[in-house]
Amino acid sequence: MPQHNSLSSQIGNLSFYTTEEQIYELFTKCASPEDGGGIKRIIMGLDRNTRTPCGFCFVEYYTHAEALASMKYVSGTKLDERIIRCDLDLGYKEGRQFGRGKSGGQVRDEHRQDYDPGRGGWGAQAQKLEAERRREVEERYADAQEGPGAVAGGGGDWKESETVAPSRKRGRSPDDEGDNVRMVLFIPVPGYSIIDNVAGSSSFTG
Repeated sequence: MPQHNSLSSQIGNLSFYTTEEQIYELFTKCASPEDGGGIKRIIMGLDRNTRTPCGFCFVEYYTHAEALASMKYVSGTKLDERIIRCDLDLGYKEGRQFGRGKSGGQVRDEHRQDYDPGRGGWGAQAQKLEAERRREVEERYADAQEGPGAVAGGGGDWKESETVAPSRKRGRSPDDEGDNVRMVLFIPVPGYSIIDNVAGSSSFTG
């Protein structure tokens, strides 16, 4: 159908959470039921894989004037806190309700680098990279044990080893042999005298 006869508008930059009821409430303001017009149907754009809304839709009217009015008066206004845009559509065909991006959604969300909470957060490719990084970390520390003294391999050869404190005791040397002398306590006995006390040996005289 040529655009000058188009009955449909394609709506973009919608939030993934905007409902069909919200779209109907806004776009019905451009309808002319007194002239036999009105909204014929609303086709929500869906993610090809998840079958959930992915930020666009088609609004089909009964008259071309209504489609023109939606482009003139609604495009550039806010819906669900987002500025939406409306373009005349050549006519809806089955299959066009699905996203054409590699990840199933819209192409514009495929390589988006900004964070948009109304459109699924980060772009599809950014989310994919983040998921891969998270998976690598989980695999790296998958061998982590629980409880005190837990050890995680971390993908390498790191292991928890016991640290043995160095001994403060000095090893024996040949020079120490002469130190093996025991002290002997002598108690004086009347009539005896100590005449020698060398290296632990004693002689007594009476």
